[in-house]
Amino acid sequence: MQNPLILVHDVGTTSSKSCLYRLGGSLEIVETALEEYPLYVLDNGGIEQDPDQWWGAICRGTHRVLRQAQVAPEAVQGMAFCAQMQGFIPVDASGTALCRAMSYMDTRGTAQRRRYLGDGLIKIEGMNAVKLLNALRITGGASASAKDPVWKYLWLRDERPDLFDAMHCWMDVKDYMVMRCTGEFTFGCDTAHATFLFDTRPGRLSWHHGLCRTYDVNPDHLPPVVRATDPVGGLTAVAAEALGLPVGLPVFGGGGDVTLIALGSGSLETNSTHIYIGTSGWVCAAVDRRMTDINGMVASILAAVPGRYNYISEQETSGRCLQWIRDHLALDEIGVYLEQRTIADREEEYRSLYAYLGKVVEQTPPGAGGVIFTPWLHGNRSPFEDPYARGIFFNINLQTGKRDLIRAVLEGDAYHKRWMLETVEKKIPRREVVRFVGGGARSDTWGQILADVTGRVIEVIERPENAGAAGAALVCGVGLGAIRFEDVPRIVRVARTFTPRPQVHALYDRQYAVFRQLHQQNKRLFRQLNAGEA
Repeated sequence: MQNPLILVHDVGTTSSKSCLYRLGGSLEIVETALEEYPLYVLDNGGIEQDPDQWWGAICRGTHRVLRQAQVAPEAVQGMAFCAQMQGFIPVDASGTALCRAMSYMDTRGTAQRRRYLGDGLIKIEGMNAVKLLNALRITGGASASAKDPVWKYLWLRDERPDLFDAMHCWMDVKDYMVMRCTGEFTFGCDTAHATFLFDTRPGRLSWHHGLCRTYDVNPDHLPPVVRATDPVGGLTAVAAEALGLPVGLPVFGGGGDVTLIALGSGSLETNSTHIYIGTSGWVCAAVDRRMTDINGMVASILAAVPGRYNYISEQETSGRCLQWIRDHLALDEIGVYLEQRTIADREEEYRSLYAYLGKVVEQTPPGAGGVIFTPWLHGNRSPFEDPYARGIFFNINLQTGKRDLIRAVLEGDAYHKRWMLETVEKKIPRREVVRFVGGGARSDTWGQILADVTGRVIEVIERPENAGAAGAALVCGVGLGAIRFEDVPRIVRVARTFTPRPQVHALYDRQYAVFRQLHQQNKRLFRQLNAGEA
């Protein structure tokens, strides 16, 4: 198939982006549309989203991109999804969601994790040694975080037995959207792997009934597993009418955000590494075998490329910290700024606002006047797992101004990325060049801060905010036979490069050493303050 026109949807934490691509010798973005939806934060540690609002967003986004691009619906040749991972959506036999989705940030399964994984006399990192080692042997990882999907499943069983009894199966976000389009109940290889109930040993790739028994999971609640490039089915008549697309349009397996952002970053060479800053964040290396670091809370997940893995260290709130700045710390400055401009497009408003905040940060000397920020606004996963950890502004003095605090947030996130990068590199060789993708990579200021803090050359690809959507377009292209995975590094191009400045790196080394100690020294106090809400 030559130069197909592909429609993809990147379903994130607070918005969905619909992107229309032309795939040929390069990946040409024809049109995009951003649609927002709310995140529901509950007092009991629940973080929820409404699946119908996801569906409404992709329907509106589809109509917008087709209208703005002046493209006939019949010209679209394939569709795929990229989405946030480790969500939990219980659905009935008709595919109807029984309640709002539990987000990857939801901590209501803390008691279930403690009961099932914190038992036993012999423990490793606070987890039952026998269960942990068995999970590592079979899946290459374990449900070590209270936010992992199996604990959400058990929370529903314990707290909402009426919904649990009505459940036909449980789905992750991407898989729910594929089901909504095709009527087919499936799990992607990557989202199945992230449940840590999926046997990932070579030649197996199937749900493991022994692990299901260990955690009281009914295997009938787990749908069949497909690869990212598999055609799952065609659009149903109901979905086609809602989206304004032809009945039968092929929908491919797609993937979770980790999987497709890794692909869209173009970092496919063994041990190549990328940093992602979106609402959440991570450091991820492309590897050719399963890897796990229990101490550092790092695990490998099946990649889009068969036989490959993404070795990932996750962070709960990354770019979300910058959104927090925008909404709570810099609102007066932004208000003055917006009075001087008229911006109709929401995505352009975000790009413009963050460019403005970048200029504010550039006017503040590196080191933020000695202030250090910890980006743990909703707990953290790696290099330590702590649902009770929270943000800190450390070392404020009489000279500290608002701009110091804003810069400290960007630097604090970079300190955490360096910690994650060093944790990942306990298992792989050090990389002197690292890719940077996600919405945060639109900021040249953040790119330079990352280079200075990590001491690495930072490469930013074209349209880094669309790396996940690009990955979805690429797996769609492979599924359609238009490209091969080997073509991806040629298709994905670097747009900007940032080189570390030695004199600034030395300053950051000193502050990073303090940053590394802040969690351990405050861990008990975090728990004392926040154990009742996580």
